[in-house]
Amino acid sequence: MNSPEAATVLPEVLTAVVGGKWTAAAADATIHDVHDPATEQVIARFAQTTVDQVDEAVRNAHDAWRGWAATAPVERGRVLARLADTVRAHADTLATLESADTGKPISQARGDIAVTARYLEYYAGACDKFGGETIPQAADTFAYTVRESYGVVAHITPWNAPLSQMMRGVAPCLAAGNTVVVKPSELTPLTTSLVAILMVAAGLPAGVCNIVLGDGPTVGSVLVGHELVRHIAFTGSVASGQSVGRVAAERIVGAHLELGGKSPTIVCADADLGRAAQAGALAVIRNSGQSCFATTRLFVHRTVHDEFVERVAAEMHGLSVGRGADDPDLGPLVSAAQRDRVIGIVEQARADGAEIIVGGHGPTGRDTGFFVMPTLVASVTNDMAIARQEVFGPVQSVIAFDDLDEAIAQANDTPYGLSAGVFTSDIGRAHRVARELQAGQVQINRYAGAGVEIPFGGYKASGIGREKGIEALLGYTQVKSVIVALD
Repeated sequence: MNSPEAATVLPEVLTAVVGGKWTAAAADATIHDVHDPATEQVIARFAQTTVDQVDEAVRNAHDAWRGWAATAPVERGRVLARLADTVRAHADTLATLESADTGKPISQARGDIAVTARYLEYYAGACDKFGGETIPQAADTFAYTVRESYGVVAHITPWNAPLSQMMRGVAPCLAAGNTVVVKPSELTPLTTSLVAILMVAAGLPAGVCNIVLGDGPTVGSVLVGHELVRHIAFTGSVASGQSVGRVAAERIVGAHLELGGKSPTIVCADADLGRAAQAGALAVIRNSGQSCFATTRLFVHRTVHDEFVERVAAEMHGLSVGRGADDPDLGPLVSAAQRDRVIGIVEQARADGAEIIVGGHGPTGRDTGFFVMPTLVASVTNDMAIARQEVFGPVQSVIAFDDLDEAIAQANDTPYGLSAGVFTSDIGRAHRVARELQAGQVQINRYAGAGVEIPFGGYKASGIGREKGIEALLGYTQVKSVIVALD
């Protein structure tokens, strides 16, 4: 493979990418189908990576580590900048694959590919701009710290935004001098596998980024348990994150865990209701609500509650649902199991006494695809299952409140703490609420994706560590202190 253009040809059956090349499938490999969730048709197949192939991938990354870590930071930055250009040059191919694999509208997939390139671009510029520090000591002593890479970092990535989620962790890892082995979700392996080939074709040394394929209990567990993996980055459910965390603790290795969310937004009586309603609707439109970041508990002051519900309903009415290639407002959910789970949670809310204002079912007249219509649920209380569980679908809940302190207490009454928001025209109140909300990120008078420069991660059960920004670079390095006698 000697050019990025040639690298865009996918094999008939995807296999692990080790040393910049597709591996040969094991003779007894389990073959998995990959489906378009809008049509349920098989769009690709992959051979599950064997234990021996996982070992090969990790050892390949380990062998490449010393050379990559020794590469001058400015040169690592130049390589990452070339990779960003390569992603942009193949944006149409990558977006088409991402849309078919996840079901998301093509315009949203294009946005994800743009963010993928931006991660590479940002960390390309940061490679030579972070380091250790000198520490004041007595006159006969000189002390300083250096930041060094861990070695091989295992990344286990989710299905909701496969490529941008991969690069969110991989780009700072590479910038810091680590090498990586990535296991994408078995539901959405296409773009992750392809971009690893593109990266080597564009100049990334072979072995620096490797891909293994399969499910978490088999391939994922082997990867995180490998003796040469020195750090783990996982994005997914709390239950799976707990399993990964136990392995990290037993092996005494570091871990980034970005887990679930049940993100609240407080809408005060003096808020710009139009802006707040748009944000509430966007949470279920973007990626069909399949985002742990999405704000899915809207605490609304009772004096504006009814008007606010009407505004959100108006935003949702008329939204189009369809296959990603047709670029509707919403695509399908990723699987039949996810669709059935979401509808089940909505039905439980109805049984609990909540009111389904909009949606709550699949689209009429459509026999295939894992679709759920955008759904608005009112008359919710904070003890209902719909307010406690991460729905991960196009479902928005509204909870009325009378007292701001009560709203803050209920917003914090959750195991999660990933993100939160507040809408108010009183800037003092906004900062007070932001201070009291227990979340890793708080937005004021907006609720949308933040830039790659802004650290992201959770409080409580929403995770450990931070992705994005310079914080990610710091998190993917370890500190060494050096003390020198000057006499």
